Amino acid sequence: MKRGILVIIVIILGLIVLIDALYIVSETEQVIITQFGDPVGGAIKKAGLHIKAPFIHKVHYFDKRILEWDGNPNQIPTADKRYIWIDTFARWKIEDPLKFYQSVHNEMNAHSRLDDVVDGATRDNISSNTLIELVRNSNREMKSTEERETEIDTTYLIPIEKGRSAITDAIFNQAAKIVPQYGIKLIDVRIKRINYVKEVRQKVYDRMISERNRIAAKYRAEGEGEKAKILGEMQKELYRIQSEAYEKAQKIKGNADAKATKIYAKAYNKDPEFYSLIQSLEAYKTTVSKNNTLILSTDSEFYKYLQSAK
Repeated sequence: MKRGILVIIVIILGLIVLIDALYIVSETEQVIITQFGDPVGGAIKKAGLHIKAPFIHKVHYFDKRILEWDGNPNQIPTADKRYIWIDTFARWKIEDPLKFYQSVHNEMNAHSRLDDVVDGATRDNISSNTLIELVRNSNREMKSTEERETEIDTTYLIPIEKGRSAITDAIFNQAAKIVPQYGIKLIDVRIKRINYVKEVRQKVYDRMISERNRIAAKYRAEGEGEKAKILGEMQKELYRIQSEAYEKAQKIKGNADAKATKIYAKAYNKDPEFYSLIQSLEAYKTTVSKNNTLILSTDSEFYKYLQSAK
């Protein structure tokens, strides 16, 4: 029984030693082996099952993929004394795991080193160039909108000597020369955002608002002018229509009066005395009433038919 227990203990110890002696490297990892804190051998980048000295050697894993670095926005003055906030980001990878372990030990410390290197290179290149060089990329002719065609004269724009891409490349090249001492390879550096400082930004916003208000006022004035023009044309057309209608109405009335006069004349010629009687009766109807008083002489023509009726 004692022998059986001893065999079991030996087997368990053997399994523990075997488990500690084996380690796996994945496709996305690379490994450094240390012995009491000192590296042993070179970097192991081949994926698969590997063996080390149990309990003595320690495995340190490092990512083999491209990693990201996102810097903090920095306030930097340009060559023309414009204070701006600039925000950059970069992509990097661990090229030499052994040197990386010996210099920065882990990714957190590597990010701290990149903060110093990339931010320093950014500050150097931003402060030695003007703001227009950072904003524009080339001397490409600017296309203005219809509302801005008379506001911007593109012939007087400051010519671009470097441009944003060239400055970004200069930041990358400067930083890329420094980081290899940490076992790092810099893949790319880019400017994520450029903005004015708060005080200047508010003034820019106010100027933009003022400009938009001026353009809106211009559009409103043009609209009012167009409105007055349309109303004038409408009134002119209305007067023309009314004039033509009045002329036409007068012609119709004139023709009707002429026809009526012709009919009256024809009737008068047939029996003048009867026609005179009818006209007199119509006149009596319209002039004689309870509210009217007529003072006529006895020999008045208007009264002759009343006299003959007695």
